[in-house]
Amino acid sequence: MKPKMSEWRIALVVSRFNETVTNGLKQGALKHLKEQMVQVDDAHIFSAPGAFEVPLLAKALAKTGKFDGVICLGCVTKHETAHFEFVSLGATMGLMQAILDTEVPIAFGILTTYTDEQAKARSSADANNKGIEAAAACLESLETLRAIKAVA
Repeated sequence: MKPKMSEWRIALVVSRFNETVTNGLKQGALKHLKEQMVQVDDAHIFSAPGAFEVPLLAKALAKTGKFDGVICLGCVTKHETAHFEFVSLGATMGLMQAILDTEVPIAFGILTTYTDEQAKARSSADANNKGIEAAAACLESLETLRAIKAVA
């Protein structure tokens, strides 16, 4: 008997900045979702210019009511300026606010690394891929919310 396809409706927001890394994160997330029998249509994968823009797009998707969860993927790597701190903090706080405002699970899959090597290691096609972790966190949050609603 074939396993039943999950009914969860998931959207992805993927930063184009550092595209080699973010594409690896996206592939990891999609692999995990497929393993969990969660289908994500290509039309439900949205591109953001960079990590700083991800929270706005995630919140807009969550507010549509069409998605049970949103997985956000990006990468900010520290280099020679303070840009890293501002973008990392903005993305983090923006996603947290979007989660609290919408009460929709929005997974934080934005890498904040000190080196390009760290980013590559966390987006490679293996068990260390943080896209996998973001997808798993989103699904687990959905299941926990479902359990909370069942006892409420």
